[in-house]
Amino acid sequence: MSTETPTDDDSAATLAADESAADSYGPDDGVLVLDGLTKRFGGLTAVDDLSFAVEEGEILGFIGPNGAGKSTTFNCVTGTYPPTEGTVWYRGEDVTGEPAHEMVKRGMARTFQSFRPLDDRSIVRNVALALVPDRIASLSGLRGETRRRATEICERVGLGDRLDQLPDELPHAGLLRLELARALATDPDLLLVDEPFAGLSNQEVGEISDLLESLRDDGITLVVVDHNMRGLLSLIDRAIVIQFGSKIAEGDPEEIKRDPAVQEAYLGGDTL
Repeated sequence: MSTETPTDDDSAATLAADESAADSYGPDDGVLVLDGLTKRFGGLTAVDDLSFAVEEGEILGFIGPNGAGKSTTFNCVTGTYPPTEGTVWYRGEDVTGEPAHEMVKRGMARTFQSFRPLDDRSIVRNVALALVPDRIASLSGLRGETRRRATEICERVGLGDRLDQLPDELPHAGLLRLELARALATDPDLLLVDEPFAGLSNQEVGEISDLLESLRDDGITLVVVDHNMRGLLSLIDRAIVIQFGSKIAEGDPEEIKRDPAVQEAYLGGDTL
């Protein structure tokens, strides 16, 4: 038996190993689970050994300064980019690197910072075309049903009085609602929302927050990215904070506000 006394270096190494083990996730830890997710572009590491779990029915905030790796993480999760390393589980199944259309079939949808409507199609037609195409859009006998369902979705997001307008007739907040409607048309149970508050007034932030909360009440789990810390922290149940592609904090909104690493990342040490 060794009688050597542990050194400070030994203790530090043990602590690091313990922390690494504690931050390891498995397929049953949440509806969406990332374990050791890493994405490199050449010599640039955009996402670095990122691990976290999304709980069923929550609104999770995914927070970080510009360039922190938030959108890249979304892209790896939803099948736009294959991860360089790590694992993504969705409802207990390994979906790492699955293409975007397969993730949609599994029940995952996302919105984009840059809205992508079909400018020459009406609001309701944009939503109708996002409905599962092999089930609805290609069959003439179901065209009436398609419009009915698309109309319901438009009404759900507050666009019921703009069905036959074109996207360029909508204000910015209206385009966001259309983006949400197109995502909802895929019938998701997990929705990743990218920068919903960008460019909105305080009143519009409140209205969109109410809409997102109502989607959660309908049974949709949400992961929301935004730079509007005040608006986001008033919406979410819990937050993951990343910087330079790595997780620096995790907790409820009050814990995040008090966290020194978060304060330093956002405000140079000032209180949020």
